Amino acid sequence: MPSSPLSVAVVCRSNVNRSMEAHSLLRKRGFRVQSFGVGSRVKIPGPSCNRRVSYDFSTTYKQMHEDLCRNDQECYRRNGILHLLGRNQRIKPCPERFQECSDPFDVIFTCKESVYDRVVQELWAREQATLQPVHVVNVAIADTLEDATPGAFLICELCQSLQRVGDVDSLGQGLLAAEEKTGQSFLHTVCFY
Repeated sequence: MPSSPLSVAVVCRSNVNRSMEAHSLLRKRGFRVQSFGVGSRVKIPGPSCNRRVSYDFSTTYKQMHEDLCRNDQECYRRNGILHLLGRNQRIKPCPERFQECSDPFDVIFTCKESVYDRVVQELWAREQATLQPVHVVNVAIADTLEDATPGAFLICELCQSLQRVGDVDSLGQGLLAAEEKTGQSFLHTVCFY
C-alpha cells in the first residue's frame, strides 16, 4: 500500500450518527474518507421511541434540520438530533447510500452486523473488474450519541495502525490486538472490486 492516506468508507444504516461521527474524526486526522447508509430511507428518532421521522436520501441535512425545527425544535434540540444534523451539514450536503457508490476503498468499516451483511452482499453482487481487494470490518457501535464517539475513535485507531504499518493486509493482526485491548470481537472479510 502506498504511503498516501488510507481510503476509508464508514457505513451505518442512515448516514446520520455513527458513520458521520467517524467521518468527521477520520477527516480531521487526514484520511480520505466517505460515509454512507444502507437503508432505503434515512430514519431519525422522533418525539417518542415508536415514532421515527424518515426522509429520502436526497434530502439535505439542512432540509432535515429545518423540517425538524418547524415540527418540534425543543424536542430535537434536547435529543441531540439538531446538533448531529448541524455537524453533518459542515461535512457534506446530504446522506449517501452505499449501494449507489462505485468508488473503491482500502477498508470499509460498518457499525452494525446487519449493515456489514448488506455491504458484503452488495460487494459480492457487483461484477468484479479490477480484483482490487477491499477489507470489510464490522465495529459494533450502538446507535446512540454516547456510543458514536468512542466507536469513531476505535475506527480511527485501527486506521492509524494500518497507516503506520503501511500494509492493509496486516489488518487481521491489528484487529486481534484491538480485540484483546477492547474485549470486542470484529467481523472481517475481504471482497474484490
